[in-house]
Amino acid sequence: MGWGGVTKVAEATGLSRVTITTGLRELDLPAEQRASDATRVRRIGGGRKPVTHSDPALLAALEALIEPLTRGDPESPLRWTCKSTRRLADELTRQDHCVSPRTVAALLHEADYSLQANRKTREGGSHPDRNAQFEYINSLVRRFLDRGRPAISVDAKKKELIGDFKNSGCEWHRLGSPEDVRVYDFRDKILGKALPYGVYDILHNQGWVSVGIDHDTAQFATNSIRRWWTEMGSERFPGASELLITADGGGSNSSRSRLWKVSLQQFADETGLKLTVCHFPPGTSKWNKIEHRLFSFITQNWRGRPLVSRQTIVNLVASTTTRTGLIVKAALDTNQYMLKIKVSDEDIAALKLTRHAFHGEWNYTLKPR
Repeated sequence: MGWGGVTKVAEATGLSRVTITTGLRELDLPAEQRASDATRVRRIGGGRKPVTHSDPALLAALEALIEPLTRGDPESPLRWTCKSTRRLADELTRQDHCVSPRTVAALLHEADYSLQANRKTREGGSHPDRNAQFEYINSLVRRFLDRGRPAISVDAKKKELIGDFKNSGCEWHRLGSPEDVRVYDFRDKILGKALPYGVYDILHNQGWVSVGIDHDTAQFATNSIRRWWTEMGSERFPGASELLITADGGGSNSSRSRLWKVSLQQFADETGLKLTVCHFPPGTSKWNKIEHRLFSFITQNWRGRPLVSRQTIVNLVASTTTRTGLIVKAALDTNQYMLKIKVSDEDIAALKLTRHAFHGEWNYTLKPR
């Protein structure tokens, strides 16, 4: 178009003169330097360079902050703080790497980093006879079940706050109408806490839960077994002369608890039952059958529902069922249980206790006196 052509094209198209002259210069470039496809706006190599181009040491500095033990200084100032993108950007800027939190996030994604939660995979140290104890418990349980004898799994469930507190999980409500609960989970001094202690009948797939209101002690645990036997066990196993109890190695039914053994001896004397007790090795409570045969379904049944009263807890526990036929009964235990009860050597000597040949500290039998 000759002289004045750029102005005429600018007026006709509405584009600026700078854009048009830039396009003319691109047309004069060799073909290999032009845009390779019609969707590109800039020529190859054009545009703003990535920050790592102008600061090659940036990525290494960022990785040193993310993993200070393996790639950088273990005395990094972010070693004991939350490594948010804002904190990372501030620390990089302090090290003369001027960068924004958004750029930090983009660099982390490009380097295959992402936000990760902790994952429970390490079980810690295990007893060398752990598997042998599992096999020993399994053989005893099978022996009892094959003969139609009672075998139960016992444990204490997590303590629960009583009141209009948030309970994990969701429940169906009208849109925008969730149930209002307290903001803070401070214990209500009047209502207190609930202490569910469960007994699971392995043969009949039935459970009993005593909801205590005082302390989780060995006497409370034994009284829960006593109430199961009175309310359910004696009817299911008429004429039974022995009972197998599988329990965790710690807590109120600890294998080291003297009061646990004294309380069980009293229960054996009252009922005439010979009690065989087997404890799971340390750190293996999740293998206790009551955890995944009873407690897990109770938690599902009351998910998303505030446990506003003791009776609410009892009703929710007692209404727990499964497609496999689980039946659960529950009752409130209003007894008071003393703490720090001393058991003398004379009390232990009076026990009619026989330790098994295999790990007698975990496996023993109490006969009625």
